[in-house]
Amino acid sequence: MTLKITYEGLTDVGKERDHNEDAFLVMQEYYLSIVADGMGGHNAGDVASSMAIDRISTFFKHTQSEDATWPFHFDTNLSYEENRLIGGIQVANKSIYHQSSQPSAQEGMGTTVVSLCFSERDQMGYVGHVGDSRCYLFRGGMLSQVTRDHSLLNDYLDAMPDMTEERKHAIPTNVITRALGMQATVQVDLSRVPIEKGDIFLLCSDGLSGMVSDPDIERLIVEGEGDLVRTTRKLVDRANENGGEDNITVVLVRVDDLSPPEPGEPGT
Repeated sequence: MTLKITYEGLTDVGKERDHNEDAFLVMQEYYLSIVADGMGGHNAGDVASSMAIDRISTFFKHTQSEDATWPFHFDTNLSYEENRLIGGIQVANKSIYHQSSQPSAQEGMGTTVVSLCFSERDQMGYVGHVGDSRCYLFRGGMLSQVTRDHSLLNDYLDAMPDMTEERKHAIPTNVITRALGMQATVQVDLSRVPIEKGDIFLLCSDGLSGMVSDPDIERLIVEGEGDLVRTTRKLVDRANENGGEDNITVVLVRVDDLSPPEPGEPGT
């Protein structure tokens, strides 16, 4: 079976911040990409997002063998890759929570995280996320949001789906209700996406999604004509053109080749 993936990522401080608390990582050997958006005073957000990236990537290295010891419950109802995503994020949360609970400059720090990995065997994309950093899928010329923000606004909408537009506008849009480091344990939302050749996944912090509308993101990906370097730059530039009120991080992930398993391979 052949799975070929192209990655491109870019982060920018934006127009109004004096330092960048976002972080991202691509590990092609594990088909893994991560975006984290840190929060906390005294630059502690930098520490939290970096810790998330480090702990998740280290966990993937540790669990590259299916004989590895797992620090958390292994859910046999989920695939190996899904367990790795959830486990890595839980390990990161535990480390960040421990450090944020100590009297120090990092006290109270936290971070969002969105991560994507692929299963070559199952031809699936798995997305794990906590907070309001997002994953989108661009397929067939159309953009769709894969993740659901863990935000105060969405919690209100769940409780009161018929809320008026006036009431919606009265709720702060930048208040998140779930993040790494907030509590000793964390619930990780998991999404499964059967992948197709040509799919483009977008991972981003809210510095992009909060400044550029979904239709505009879609249009910029279309105009990029498959040039991921050009498209990431255009997305970041557009967020800055619209105000650049936050740090901006964009990771684009394209499925270039997806061949079916040969007869006799596992899963056939």
